[in-house]
Amino acid sequence: MCGICGMTDFSSVIDKNLVKRMTRTLKHRGPNDEGWFFDKNVGLGNRRLSIIGIETGHQPIHNEDKTIWITQNGEIYNFQELREILKGKHKFYTETDTEVIIHAYEEWGEKCVTKFNGMWAFAIWDSKKKRLFLSRDRFGEKPLYYFFDGRKFVFASEIKSIFQDEKIRKNPNDKKIYEYLLYGLHDSDEDTFFEKIERLLPAHYMIVDKKGIRIKRYWNLRVNNKFDFSSKKDEEYARKFYELLEDSIRLRLVSEVPIGTCLSGGLDSSTVAVIINKLLVSGGVSKEMVGEKQKTFSAVYKDKDVDEREYIEEVAKNTGIEKNFIFPTSQNLWKEMKNLVYHQDEPFGGPSIFAQWSVMKLARKKVTVVLDGQGGDEILAGYIPYYGIYFFNLFQKKQFVHLSKEILLSLDLTLPFVKKFFAESKHESEIKRMLNSSFVSAFNKRSKTKWQGNDLAKFLYSEVTQNSIPRLLRYEDKNAMAFSIEPRTPFLDHRIVEYLFSLPVNQRIKNGWTKYILRKAVKGIVPEKIRKRRSKIGFAVPEEKWLLELKGKIRKLIESEKIRKRKYFNQKEIIKMFEAINHGKHDDSYIRAFWRILILEFWLEVFIDK
Repeated sequence: MCGICGMTDFSSVIDKNLVKRMTRTLKHRGPNDEGWFFDKNVGLGNRRLSIIGIETGHQPIHNEDKTIWITQNGEIYNFQELREILKGKHKFYTETDTEVIIHAYEEWGEKCVTKFNGMWAFAIWDSKKKRLFLSRDRFGEKPLYYFFDGRKFVFASEIKSIFQDEKIRKNPNDKKIYEYLLYGLHDSDEDTFFEKIERLLPAHYMIVDKKGIRIKRYWNLRVNNKFDFSSKKDEEYARKFYELLEDSIRLRLVSEVPIGTCLSGGLDSSTVAVIINKLLVSGGVSKEMVGEKQKTFSAVYKDKDVDEREYIEEVAKNTGIEKNFIFPTSQNLWKEMKNLVYHQDEPFGGPSIFAQWSVMKLARKKVTVVLDGQGGDEILAGYIPYYGIYFFNLFQKKQFVHLSKEILLSLDLTLPFVKKFFAESKHESEIKRMLNSSFVSAFNKRSKTKWQGNDLAKFLYSEVTQNSIPRLLRYEDKNAMAFSIEPRTPFLDHRIVEYLFSLPVNQRIKNGWTKYILRKAVKGIVPEKIRKRRSKIGFAVPEEKWLLELKGKIRKLIESEKIRKRKYFNQKEIIKMFEAINHGKHDDSYIRAFWRILILEFWLEVFIDK
């Protein structure tokens, strides 16, 4: 796990000092080592967090004749298997997965990325072909941003590194800000919150040479949106799914440094923790880990509405894990908000990511790698709103008997949500009033992402590739790397995702249960109290309560001169809305919109004002 950066300019000599400054901006991502490679027209930088090949893995790494160089961020979990294939044709000088990538590129060219199981963002300089080859993993676990003006190409793991080049201006992208403030949209396409700074999308690679840049998608999901109402294959599906999940977790336990688990108490993270414990006990891991006691890290609260300790204790009772708790508070959030914004690079959806930030801060005291349940909800249809699309699909197919059954069996979950949904409506016009009218009129035609809400399988595809997963993985990567932690997400092994999307869609929701195939797969493995748990919290925080606890500080901020002068805000309406929130005249949509205004203001102060 590392921070990477670099640049190429085919019309001038590279500024080595600039590349070194870019690299050192990423020190938190790689505190153990730093390195560079320079040619006339290219420079590569690397900050290394040593996980595998600790003694020999200094980057950038080269091939045998030093004509190809790589800087890499991530882990290739099947690198040992690929090494066996490649070692007959190539001479290795390290024990790292990074060197496997460079020889795979020599062997298979651009198609090498299809051979990898893992998470990565890397840049390869091919001196023979005079080009950069950059790639990002299938789901975007590792970030990669770039600037290109037709001549100069600059890339990095974090946007702040790119801005070490003072000729690249930090201008806010007003279109993205509009979509964020009004609809909560972000991380859904190439554009970032900075003009002319883009992200390479997941499952894509890029070639940069004298001709310019060329970007190509190298992987995609095939979606099965059919239903199968029999139960004949349920056991077979569940068994295969469990085998893939256990193997994915086993691969992600390969490490030369201590590993822990982020445990929320929900089904996904509890499943990961229980399977890790099973592998530790059975010896299905590296010999260094056998007999180790698993360390888990959790955000907990005195507020029972968001506290999940009873479920965490249930996992502990069944596994004997070492529990580690942290109590996030509103005061700590306010104190750390600018630091959180700085590490995230861009605005985020709400304060809930502070729970994950706090967990990573806690984990760094004892481990360097953590596994978690990220991605489980999107690939397994774990969120309550997914029921609505599922019901609509059943209605479309005239499966009225099954529709009636599913509605009745899930009424305890769906009825409160429906009531809340209609109570909220969407209040778009009220939220717009908190924004400057001239700003709103400039961007009033919203550029929507393609809505797949009439088909559950296609909607889950968009959640994985475009909506939910990209932003959650950005949060996780930046939160973890702020504390030099490597996060690993076993549910996002591409074999698991491909398998689930090949199955009938009602393997996700069935008999009133979300995550049907997972619940069936872990029967007898995960405690029943968790396997049959209906409530859902995750790494959440009490957003409304925190607003009220911080009202003095918030009022001072929103009444300030700088808020009045912002071209985005209508200060009078913001103050009016905050007073309504303080008097209980609000709903969750207002709460979320108000937090976005606060977060944007902090982002403007951290990145734009300075």
